[in-house]
Amino acid sequence: CGVAQSPQTSRAVADRTRGAMATDMADESELYPIAILIDELKNEDIQLRLNSIRRLSTIATALGHERTRCELVPFLNESIDDEDEVLLAMAEELGKFVPHVGGAQHATCLIQPLETLCTVEETSVRERAVDSLNQVASALSTEHLLAHFVPLVKRLATADWFTSRISACSLFTVAYPRLSAPTRTELRSTFRQLCRDDTPMVRRAASSALGAFAAVLEKDVLKTELMPLFVSLSSDEQDSVRLLAVENCVALGRLLPPEDALSAVLPATRSAATDKSWRVRYVVAEQFVELCDALGAQVTQAELVPAFVKLLRDHEPEVRTAAAFKATGVCERLTGVGKGGPDGAAAGPADSPRLQLVLDQVMPCVQELCRDGSHHVRA
Repeated sequence: CGVAQSPQTSRAVADRTRGAMATDMADESELYPIAILIDELKNEDIQLRLNSIRRLSTIATALGHERTRCELVPFLNESIDDEDEVLLAMAEELGKFVPHVGGAQHATCLIQPLETLCTVEETSVRERAVDSLNQVASALSTEHLLAHFVPLVKRLATADWFTSRISACSLFTVAYPRLSAPTRTELRSTFRQLCRDDTPMVRRAASSALGAFAAVLEKDVLKTELMPLFVSLSSDEQDSVRLLAVENCVALGRLLPPEDALSAVLPATRSAATDKSWRVRYVVAEQFVELCDALGAQVTQAELVPAFVKLLRDHEPEVRTAAAFKATGVCERLTGVGKGGPDGAAAGPADSPRLQLVLDQVMPCVQELCRDGSHHVRA
């Protein structure tokens, strides 16, 4: 201890000390903004909370995987009682959080806060939480799907509050193809209950999700189990449910063999085109080109043209306007000329009987629309 140090040694020690102090100060300067962001998560000012939520990835990167899982995610789950704008941002950020919690093997920790967000009253928050849950589920292993995600779907689907059941309707598709046959059967049974729910908003959500769910079902199950649900929803007492059947007609028309589409989808399409609710007829007019493509040229010529003529002459101007916008696309598909021709390219000479069908049935309606009493229709 009493040995004197040379001037060179003293300078070296001093340099190391200053270097260590500089490193500590640099660490503190880097961590200080993170500490501010964390504090702002609890701030009374909604704008500060919102800014901090939108930078959750920065906070998670600074905390590391383990602290993010054990501290940040539980804290967020306890912060669900907040303004809708903050919850919407939180739901969006959590969908991108799988890398920040340590990857797919730890992603199940994100299910609880997203499940809570799926139950809130604000629709936009629930929808964003459902999207994020589907993102998380796509990263989960089959074992984690079975142990964590499937029970989540069942909890939401059987919850007392209807908002949870609405959220459940859009969570079947992502997991179904990766599950065993018995679990698939359970999920189909759960989806069937949602399609028959007492609350119209839940049936509407189920009808909205039906087309996507149909795309991942086995062909035999699609015909025997899902088609009866489609028929039931397409004749629902609520027009808000029936109008979604039109989009399902398009989806199922593309999935089913022509003979099945003719026997099941075509009657629902005809019924929707003459529905007592103008909103349902409006959606049919809006989707008419897609319906033609889904059901094929022969069905369009034989069955859909009379329905289209009725829509062009509908007593509601909104329906006539929507149909008028689709007249060109329908005529292209009938004649095979233009963008609606084969492979989407301009076709050769039009087939005479099909062209005559346009001239005899569609063109008189178009001429009437040019003199329509509503300026929206004329435009």
